[in-house]
Amino acid sequence: MTSSTPRRTVLAAALAAAAGTAAASTAPAAARPRADAGPEAGTAAASGLVDNRFWTSYTDWRCGSSAGTRAVAGHRPGLVIAAPAGRLDYADPHTGRTSTWDYATWTSPVHTSTVPATEVIASWNADTPAGTWIAIELRGTYNDATTTPWFVMGRWASGDGDIRRTSVDDQNDGKSSVWTDTLSVDDTTSGLRLVSYQLRLTLHRTPGTALTPTVWRVGAMASDIPDRFTVPASVPGLDRELTVPRYSQNTHVGQYPEYDNGGEAWCSPTSSQMIIEYWGRRPTPEQLAWVNPAFADPQVCHAARFTFDHQYEGCGNWPFNAAYAATYPDMNAVVTRLGSLTDLETLIRAGIPAITSQSFHKEELTGAGYGTAGHLMTVIGFTPDGDVIANDPASPSNEAVRRVYRRREWENIWLRTKRYNASGKVVSGTGGVCYLYFPDRPTPAQRKALAAVGVR
Repeated sequence: MTSSTPRRTVLAAALAAAAGTAAASTAPAAARPRADAGPEAGTAAASGLVDNRFWTSYTDWRCGSSAGTRAVAGHRPGLVIAAPAGRLDYADPHTGRTSTWDYATWTSPVHTSTVPATEVIASWNADTPAGTWIAIELRGTYNDATTTPWFVMGRWASGDGDIRRTSVDDQNDGKSSVWTDTLSVDDTTSGLRLVSYQLRLTLHRTPGTALTPTVWRVGAMASDIPDRFTVPASVPGLDRELTVPRYSQNTHVGQYPEYDNGGEAWCSPTSSQMIIEYWGRRPTPEQLAWVNPAFADPQVCHAARFTFDHQYEGCGNWPFNAAYAATYPDMNAVVTRLGSLTDLETLIRAGIPAITSQSFHKEELTGAGYGTAGHLMTVIGFTPDGDVIANDPASPSNEAVRRVYRRREWENIWLRTKRYNASGKVVSGTGGVCYLYFPDRPTPAQRKALAAVGVR
C-alpha cells in the first residue's frame, strides 16, 4: 500500500477515460489497479475458468525447438546455453547503456488452453549469475485463427548489475495489449479469446564466457473470469493457522524511495519475504550488506530492490515477485488464480500459505482501517468460524500484522472483477490472483493440494 499512484493505474484510467464509461466497466483485469496501488479517497480449474501449464521436466526442456540451448538433467532439470545461436546488442532504456550479448533460445510447443482465455500471465523460475539475463516472450493464437506478435512478458535478471529488470510498455496488436505482466484481450465482450500460446526464452551471457542462466520453470496461467461484483459464498471447512513470520511494510516508510517510493508501497515484496522465510530461506549477511544497518528487517528492503520493475516503477509486478522467491535454494513460485476460499483451505491444510491480491474501500473490509486500489496480503489460516487469518503488511508494526478478516467480506473483495470505488465509479478487481511459493520437493500432501488447484 502506498500514498502514490502507480503508473499502471494511471494508464488504465487514461484508457478508460478515452474509451468512455462503458469501456471502463469492461476493462480487462490487466488494466485493473494493481496490488501496490495504495489507499484511495469450487476451484477455478474445476469450473473451467483457469488453465495452468508449466514446463519443468527434462522431457519438457527437450520438447519444443532449441537454438543454442540444451536440457540438463539432475535434481532439478533445467535449460542452459550450450553454444550461442548468435550475438545481439541490447540498449537498456533504464541505464542508457548498449551492451553486447551472446544468446540462445528455446521455444515451447504450442499449448492449447483448456480455457479460451481473456488473459494470460507468464511466470518463471531461474538462476541468472552476474553476466547473464533472460527474456520471456509469448505468442498467442485467437479463436479467429489469427496470431499475436511475440510479446515481451519480461526482461529479467535476479541482480541489477548487468541490466535493469523490466516489463515493456506499449505492446498491442489491435486486439490484445500487454499491461506490464499480463496479456489481455482488449474487448472481452467481442467473443475474441486466446485459445493457444507458445513461450519463448532467450538466454543471454557475456560474450566469450562459459556463463549461462539456468531456467527451471516457465509457463503461464490462462483465464477467463466473468465480470462479477459478488461471488457465491463458500462453506467453511478448515480450522488451521500456519506459523508465518510477520513483517510490516510500514516499518520501512521513507526507506529507499528509489524503489517504488519506499516502504509504504512494499506490500508485495513484504508478503513475498514472509513466505520465503516461512519455507526457511532468507538472504545471507553478504547479500544484505548494502542495506543501511540502522534499518530493521533489512531483508524486506532487499526484497523490494530485487522485485523492482524499472518500467512499471514499482515492486508489484506479479511474475517478478515469483521469480525473486525462486532465486532461493530449491524454491518454486508461480502466479495463478484460485476460485474460492475452499481452494485456499486446501493449500493451508497442506501447509502452503498464499499471497493474494485484492482491492477495496475502507467500509468493505471490517477491521482493516484503510481502503486500497490494490494490496497484497499473506493468507496463513482460518479460524473455527471460517474467517480468514492474514498477515497484512499494511499494519503499523510487525506485532500488528496478524489480522482476522470476516470470511464473506474477504472472499468477495478478492474474487470479484468489478467494484465501486469511494466515488461510486465502477472499477476493476483482480479476480482471485495469488502467488504460490513452495519447495522443489513438496510432500505428497502438498503435491496433491497444488494439483487440486491446478498447479504442477
